[in-house]
Amino acid sequence: MTPDRLYPALSGYATSQGLELNADRDHVMGIIAGLLENEKRYGYRSCPCRLASGTKEKDADITCPCAYRNDDIKEYGTCYCSLYVSENWNKSATKKTDIPERRPDSMQF
Repeated sequence: MTPDRLYPALSGYATSQGLELNADRDHVMGIIAGLLENEKRYGYRSCPCRLASGTKEKDADITCPCAYRNDDIKEYGTCYCSLYVSENWNKSATKKTDIPERRPDSMQF
């Protein structure tokens, strides 16, 4: 699988969830490449913006889409890695802010 082949599937999934992919295609392609690298490395698509343990069960909360996505988008308009975003986030010309880590320290590696 290549990022170019996965992009349409993720875009369709985002639409089905009432979301969009980030309009910055270069950013999205980098995130997708990271997801695919983690899939090769670990056997699952853990968020490339977080440190994975390598154990699927321990990383279930950061397997894309992560368990924190909906809360992040509700509050900030984007998920932690800015792959999935709201329509308003994509259209906004305001400065984008970093999303704080919601994953509890006890689950970080």
